[in-house]
Amino acid sequence: MGGRLDTDPPPGSEDICIVLVNPKFDGNIGAVARSMLNFGIRDLRIVGRHGEWSEETRNRAKHAQDILDSCSIFECIADATDDCSLVAGTSGKREIGDKISFRHFILPEELPRRLAGVSGKVALIFGPEDIGLTNEQLHECDILVTIPSWEGYPILNLSHAVSIICYAWFTTSAKQELREAESMRLLDPNLRNRLRSEISRLSDSMPTKEHKRDGIEETMLRVVMRGLPKDDEIHRILSVISEAANAFESEK
Repeated sequence: MGGRLDTDPPPGSEDICIVLVNPKFDGNIGAVARSMLNFGIRDLRIVGRHGEWSEETRNRAKHAQDILDSCSIFECIADATDDCSLVAGTSGKREIGDKISFRHFILPEELPRRLAGVSGKVALIFGPEDIGLTNEQLHECDILVTIPSWEGYPILNLSHAVSIICYAWFTTSAKQELREAESMRLLDPNLRNRLRSEISRLSDSMPTKEHKRDGIEETMLRVVMRGLPKDDEIHRILSVISEAANAFESEK
């Protein structure tokens, strides 16, 4: 009972990696590995922890020992996502009202649905169990994902949150086996990094009040990345952003 079958991985499973940032409890790391394997996802990356797993971690992983053994360890989110075309941060802390300035979320099932027919690595970032991802860490993400939950107690257990996200990816991707890999792909990771850099340069050079700069940068990045642009589209957008930044800098 509870063993594994020798079968092919599900479609789309190679396109996603799970990144845990500073996980606090050994048992949760093992439980996350087990949850990932339940849905055929194997690429686990951990930021801020060593790779020597305790007995509790191993026990909670059950039959997912190979995920722990192949797990990659990094010092920061940027290094952990360097090969990724899209970085999605997760949080249960949601803003409400008409003047939402930062936490614009999509739902778990929306992400794989909107990525249907494209290729490129997607990183899903999960924060530590007690505080989740900080605002600074969420700023490193291109889009934000939240799991609908009761506002009276919205924060999920880490492995439960990973399970729900992986389930949404698995069930949606399983219906999309015909994937047009090269004709439509996500951003090249180098282009993604350049976009973030140029938007930051534009924000820094604009003649505006200092307290507004972060909001301008955040809004521009979120709006562009929510459209899941392709390489040729970003080249056009980058030319406009770069020219605008150059013009502002020349006026200083």
